[in-house]
Amino acid sequence: MEYTAQATSPLVNNEVKLVIGDAALTVASLFDTVEVSFSEINALVLADYIVTIKADSGDYVFSRMGHWGQPFYDDLCDAYNKAVLRSLFIKNSPLITANGDYTYSEGDATGHGAAHIHVYGNSVATLPPDLSARRVPLCFVSDMDKGDFELTLRLVTNESYTYAKLGYDTKVFAEAIEKQIRSLREESLAAAKEIDPGLTTTQASQLAKLVPQGAAAPIGRLAQIASSFAEALEGKIATTRAAESYAVFKELSDPGQIWVGFRKNASPKENPTSGASGTTNDPSGDLDNPAGDEAGDGETAAPKQDSYLLWLIAPSPNRQFAAVEFAEANSATFVYNTRGDFNGFAQQLNRALEAINFKREVIRLTDAELLQPENAVYYMAAKRTRALQFIRSNFVGRVIHSSQDKWKRNLLSLFEGKSEAVVAPVPSGTLCPSCGKTSAIGTKFCGECGGTLAAPASQICPGCGFQVLPMSCFCGECGYKLE
Repeated sequence: MEYTAQATSPLVNNEVKLVIGDAALTVASLFDTVEVSFSEINALVLADYIVTIKADSGDYVFSRMGHWGQPFYDDLCDAYNKAVLRSLFIKNSPLITANGDYTYSEGDATGHGAAHIHVYGNSVATLPPDLSARRVPLCFVSDMDKGDFELTLRLVTNESYTYAKLGYDTKVFAEAIEKQIRSLREESLAAAKEIDPGLTTTQASQLAKLVPQGAAAPIGRLAQIASSFAEALEGKIATTRAAESYAVFKELSDPGQIWVGFRKNASPKENPTSGASGTTNDPSGDLDNPAGDEAGDGETAAPKQDSYLLWLIAPSPNRQFAAVEFAEANSATFVYNTRGDFNGFAQQLNRALEAINFKREVIRLTDAELLQPENAVYYMAAKRTRALQFIRSNFVGRVIHSSQDKWKRNLLSLFEGKSEAVVAPVPSGTLCPSCGKTSAIGTKFCGECGGTLAAPASQICPGCGFQVLPMSCFCGECGYKLE
């Protein structure tokens, strides 16, 4: 559908044609065309027959649409909400839909308004036409207050969300949420028993409440509930690349205070990868490139997927910093500032990772990287997830696993607040002779035009920054194994 309007905006003016796409609105005048990405849109407003789009780049005002103003606004809101749902990693059909009022409290941030409200298998989503859209994970719900005309969900992270004026949908809305909370608890019970089949019913129930849906918890607390369960988790860690890191973490801080999380990985059929372009059309795919933390994005064989994603949150000796380690191949150690509240940080990290479906790259991307078109889904998610904003704002640096001694030295430097210890300079890449696009070292074909790339004259070791010859298997300076 093509709409006609009079536009007033920073980039295009005069009479324009408007076309609503899956990820952007195209605004075309006779001589100028602009795409307004949904990722940069912060609010949609309809008032006095005028539609206003409030975006990062300024306000786009469309008037003189006559009776087409309302249909245009409705269609735009529908496409925008679909993009928001993708950014919140919601891809299934809702179990219940309703219209009503919402109020949320997230620390010092509050919001309220009217919105479409959906109940999904593991969350409740509110969809107003602005940045206050929220996805509430049911796995973290600690309390539920039901009134005659409203319902409030309270989370373990001290957030609260209230839904009101749902009319006749109030009862079925509450019943659907209760049913899904029970279902998620049963899944967590089954996951705990799969790790440790010898758990009693009481132990499994306590563990399911403490570590829902992949969340991490202190290993000491897990051991208090069931020592066999904690031992089983440590046994799994011992078989992964994170075994050496875990041993160092236990040397540096109280072993019982290290948080451990586990999540069963979906099979390749259940969790398809994204397209080669890394577009945002399928946020359920593995957009963050499992090997991207320490390796280039070239055509290297993907490592065999483990049955479980295991991850660690370890405090620094003074608890002012936290090291986050994913027990996967080619995974760096991320370091964050806890602002003196390690347990509070760990809870927020649980919340943030669940919100982005454990796409770990998002929690350490720079603001500039987050603004890249290929990261539009993550940018939209960060705008609407306070926990993700908090975690990203406290990122200090990452340390790669070049050698165990060097990794430990750099980790300790970051724990001491020396941000210059951040390692792993990014390879400069290979310049395509056809279109000029830079592709990662090791890539054989250009991601932009498909042209064949010449072998680079040299490559940079991600372990120490030393320049080595192409096709080298190991760095001559530090011994790092090259991809």
